[in-house]
Amino acid sequence: MKFFFYIQISILLILFQTEVLSQKRSLENYSQNVFYFENDSINYRILDPYFVQEKPVPLFIFLHGSGERGNDNNSQLVHGSKFFLIETEKIEYNSYVIFPQCPKNSRWSYHKEDPWISKNKTEDKKSISLYGNLVIELIKYLINEKNIDKNRIYISGLSMGGYGVFDLVSNRPNIFAAAAPICGGADLDLLQNAIEVPFWIFHGDMDRVVPVDKSRKAYNFLIENSKTNILYTEYKGVYHNAWDYVFNEENFFDWFFKKNKNQY
Repeated sequence: MKFFFYIQISILLILFQTEVLSQKRSLENYSQNVFYFENDSINYRILDPYFVQEKPVPLFIFLHGSGERGNDNNSQLVHGSKFFLIETEKIEYNSYVIFPQCPKNSRWSYHKEDPWISKNKTEDKKSISLYGNLVIELIKYLINEKNIDKNRIYISGLSMGGYGVFDLVSNRPNIFAAAAPICGGADLDLLQNAIEVPFWIFHGDMDRVVPVDKSRKAYNFLIENSKTNILYTEYKGVYHNAWDYVFNEENFFDWFFKKNKNQY
């Protein structure tokens, strides 16, 4: 009887696993949420892990570009959401994914004007922006509420989001295990704070929106000062859409998921 019971349990487990693995997900699986902190709020979409696990899983944050700003809690999914949806269905990349949304006329980085078009080269106040800080507070909140491995918090973003990646990691380097800014730019004075965080920087050499020199300078600074793994990929003949090529990088997720703050 015991043997028969064990066989039944095994069959049920196999059937359950097959059902989980065969589930089809769509962008609707990024549930819509609003995070409130003090007197402010931020829209965000969150994708839960594909596999239910007892052990904590990583959290991945993706910051959209200027064209996806708004209050619809949907536009931020234009770039990257399908890529993350597919990749996180692999057991080795099982994780939470969040896509926060920055409103119109605001930025992830400290800049008061869009730095890729502004002629104002310097700003006196370089404190973290309102929406950059809301992302940080959202991360803290999710760590407390979800089954998240606080030593495996990863961040990436494109264009305005690339600036945001550099800025958030520079302001709160203790939070992030790895970062990948795409066609963004960094404040080198602030970047000094992030020299212990692994970076993989991406840019197209023909970018006419954010000059490739922005990423080159950040990479050179980190190579000279960093204490950890720094990579740089520059796509030849590619304009501002470098993210299309990043999402085809075979080792993108593998590079991230090997990073753990316990390693350094």
